[in-house]
Amino acid sequence: MLDCTSEHACFGGTQGFYRHPSSAIGLPMRFSVYQPPQAKHHAVPVLFYLAGLTCNEETFMTKAGAQRFAAQHGILLVTPDTSPRDTGIAGATTDWDFGEGAGFYLDATQVPWQAHFRMESYITEELRDLIVGNFPARADRIGVFGHSMGGHGALVLALRHPDLFHSVSAFAPVVAPTQCAWGQKAFSNYLGNDQTAWLDYDASALMTSRRTPFPHGILIDQGLGDKFLQAQLLPERFETACQQASQPLTLRRHAGYDHSYYFISSFIEDHFAFHQRQLGA
Repeated sequence: MLDCTSEHACFGGTQGFYRHPSSAIGLPMRFSVYQPPQAKHHAVPVLFYLAGLTCNEETFMTKAGAQRFAAQHGILLVTPDTSPRDTGIAGATTDWDFGEGAGFYLDATQVPWQAHFRMESYITEELRDLIVGNFPARADRIGVFGHSMGGHGALVLALRHPDLFHSVSAFAPVVAPTQCAWGQKAFSNYLGNDQTAWLDYDASALMTSRRTPFPHGILIDQGLGDKFLQAQLLPERFETACQQASQPLTLRRHAGYDHSYYFISSFIEDHFAFHQRQLGA
């Protein structure tokens, strides 16, 4: 059962927030949807946004100023929560960079996390079906983008599910999680100590085994004033992997910009235009 917790008129469309019992997660999950004004008349392309560490389904919708551009381009905008909540798992709320609020958009394989931390299956199967079945959404025109941990999720899910996602972009993504502390902490707990299993959720590693998976390009924006740039984000690793895979990549580096939603809101318009060109209207 899909429960609408609130709706708001916004740029001629509707911003809604929803809750439902999730079979993939085994707990209630929340997500938000912005329906542009065009959706009142016909089905429209869909863009999933995956948020970063500590965020939820409201963060992007309230901070990025994205609805204006979703309305302009006629795109249905979907933002899931970043992880299951109220799991009852010991240690799930201890650290800001692991557990609840930090699902890393993967399917955990290790006890006790595998019971509820199944964000990959949730997004690519259950939530996708909910959106297509309950909203005026084009099932054949779906893109994905995200920020930080969510940028990792966008790149990885697009590479793992190219039949589902037809366009991909990111803001300050974690592109080589097997090589940074955030990813190593999450993967060792969610996926175990076999580091070969980690490579299935590392965008740079995945890209090296592909050949031009997105021929129309990938867009990444990165702030050079980002305090996480050198230790956690490592964009040059993905840049090199794309070169080896003959993957067109536009990696824009912006002096003075940090890791915040001030950065995202400064360039969000470009990402909608990028996805609209690939998804159509």
